[in-house]
Amino acid sequence: MKAFLVEKYGGPAGMRAAEVADPQAGAEEVLVEIRAASVNPLDIKLRDGAFKAFLPYRLPLVLGNDFAGKVVRVGPSVTRFAVGDEVYARPDKDRIGTFAEHLAVHQDDLAPKPDSLTMTEAASLPLVALTAWQALVERARVQPGQKVLVHAGAGGLGSIAVQLAKALGAHVATTVSTANVDVVRELGADVAIDYRAQDFTEILDGYDVVLDSLGGDNLARSLRVLKPGGITVSVAGPPDPSFARELGANPALRLAMTALSSTTRRRAKRLGVTYSFLFMKASGDQLRELTSLIDAGKIRPVVDRVFPFDETLQAMEYVEKCRAKAGKVVVSMA
Repeated sequence: MKAFLVEKYGGPAGMRAAEVADPQAGAEEVLVEIRAASVNPLDIKLRDGAFKAFLPYRLPLVLGNDFAGKVVRVGPSVTRFAVGDEVYARPDKDRIGTFAEHLAVHQDDLAPKPDSLTMTEAASLPLVALTAWQALVERARVQPGQKVLVHAGAGGLGSIAVQLAKALGAHVATTVSTANVDVVRELGADVAIDYRAQDFTEILDGYDVVLDSLGGDNLARSLRVLKPGGITVSVAGPPDPSFARELGANPALRLAMTALSSTTRRRAKRLGVTYSFLFMKASGDQLRELTSLIDAGKIRPVVDRVFPFDETLQAMEYVEKCRAKAGKVVVSMA
């Protein structure tokens, strides 16, 4: 089958199209014919080797982290799916490879594709929707009436997080470029802050939750808009000791992660708030929860551009150079 794989870390030159062996489905796995896959900033980071310290993949590696497709074979112990089912998923971090024609996926990572969505629309959602769910529902436990700040509200993650926070009953603020103010308001944002002209720390105060996808100085300033007891969940900040324990990291790596996040955690403690790093996990059950919100019209995908599968490398360049105006970039087999 055709696939796009990383042969060496370090940039675009280390990735190419290739013919690879078809995957085989294990006892509790299904073999999926991929119809569409989305391109995420995570793909760029994995290609460049940014996470090789705690995600030691063996190269060559087929890249790609979420998809929509059709089941073409099931393992003997599979009970939740049958041949012909339309599905979508973010496969487990150890079983990625959605930039390919087929993929074997554990049944627990899969969910039925939302009936209301096309394959292309469905493929745009799993990674960002699960990230938003795990940040806002699982980690921050957002309640009706709480105040939530979602950074980069027109982006792939932000556009879904804004909608999910509204579905949870929160008052939602977001940062956005001038061109996308109307976009995030249509998604449900109560406050849209043009980061080019406004400083969110001068406008917002007393927030319960911040979802940070930018890291750096943006993360440091986000801690200041929280009320005492509030939490900032970051997918771009430094890994913390909780993540190291969850990962089962060796002592040296645990010590390194603790040191990396020490400044941020100390700053949060002084302010009486909490900092939490999130690296999302695959979950078919959580995707089912999200599917009910999608089919109810409370969450809709935002797709910026669709590339043909043969142009996957161009799609990655498009994402890497931040050319997307709003939402996700998808590659389609159709």
